[in-house]
Amino acid sequence: MRFLEAGASGGTRPRGNVGVVGAGIVGLAVARQVALAGDATVTVLDKEDRVAAHQTGHNSGVVHAGIYYRPGSLKARLCREGAAMLREYCAEHRIPYDEVGKLVIASTAAERPGLRDIAERARANGVPGIAELDALALREVEPDAVGVAAVHSPHTAIADFPAVARRLARDVEELGGSVLLSHPVRALRQTSGGVDVLAGERRLRFDRLIVCAGLGTDAVARMAGAPGDVRIVPFRGEYYALAGVAKDLVRGLIYPVPDPRYPFLGVHLTRRIDGEVLVGPNAVMALALEGYSWRDVDPGDLRRILAWRGTRRLAVRHWRTGVREVLGSLSKGAFLAAARRYVPAIGAGDLVRVEGGVRAQAVGRDGALLDDFSVDVHDRVALVRNAPSPAATSSLAIAGHIVGLISTSSF
Repeated sequence: MRFLEAGASGGTRPRGNVGVVGAGIVGLAVARQVALAGDATVTVLDKEDRVAAHQTGHNSGVVHAGIYYRPGSLKARLCREGAAMLREYCAEHRIPYDEVGKLVIASTAAERPGLRDIAERARANGVPGIAELDALALREVEPDAVGVAAVHSPHTAIADFPAVARRLARDVEELGGSVLLSHPVRALRQTSGGVDVLAGERRLRFDRLIVCAGLGTDAVARMAGAPGDVRIVPFRGEYYALAGVAKDLVRGLIYPVPDPRYPFLGVHLTRRIDGEVLVGPNAVMALALEGYSWRDVDPGDLRRILAWRGTRRLAVRHWRTGVREVLGSLSKGAFLAAARRYVPAIGAGDLVRVEGGVRAQAVGRDGALLDDFSVDVHDRVALVRNAPSPAATSSLAIAGHIVGLISTSSF
């Protein structure tokens, strides 16, 4: 089997060839970072016919400031670095970006300790402008919101992540790289001289391969002979949008105090860069890796998800929460109740169902939901095992981190 040197022209082999699997915002940011280094050509491979087809394209658009994450974690560091880099990148390329601010609201006195923890983490992470507000002061920020107290993050922003991804793809190509869409990775083989990849009908050879495949991570990991100790379990996030004048009830971002047992942030109200206001998401285990609705069922995906010991242990440990999320998924009233807890003026007629997304969440053998970003290096293949929110916010910083990892690895 003859393999082409990716990026080569004529008979001259470039100094290095790097393949990136996945044309979401993280994969494209990684490819751009490789191309900027100038000592390698880069080729992005994706099975879809467009960039940002999955998690990036179904993102609510929040640019997180770093208020939630454990100090010292990759999430905390890369979120803070990435948010600053993203703000500059959007300004440079005239991509919509707006610091609308976020309120994390305690609706009862029992939530005050959790709210204080959020404020302490935010300050430990160096998030600027953090303020703790009482019930009266929070209404100066969001006049239609209610609660006993809140943490205000004025520099939390919203952006157009699909537009960022499209610009990153242009950067890659302008820097001499390639973005090959409609090129699903069908097979790969590591050899002493590189990584051979069959993508669509093309056979390519890379010196290094970086896998940023999101929901498809496990499939590529199996091809690489590195199944690992975690698996991707897809969680669908469903949304409603506020209709008509109800949009004016929310100025920025209104979040609940999150449950520390889960990496999900709970149903919240999110003003988007296009002016829409979303209510959601929930977190329901999907019945397919790309299960955007209850109708999307893939028996093969479902069999592999349920066969993973971690999935079964997760279900046993958190079945009550799972049942509650499923019932909420089937009930518009559950979303209405969550929204009205913070903005009582919202009525049932103000909610319109809109498209949701699917989160690629890594789960360990013990049933634990991985909270931090995770990257494994296996010989010549680097695998991004876990990159859920705030991965879009952190994408440019994640790219630097991954390129640093592969630069120090002995291939």
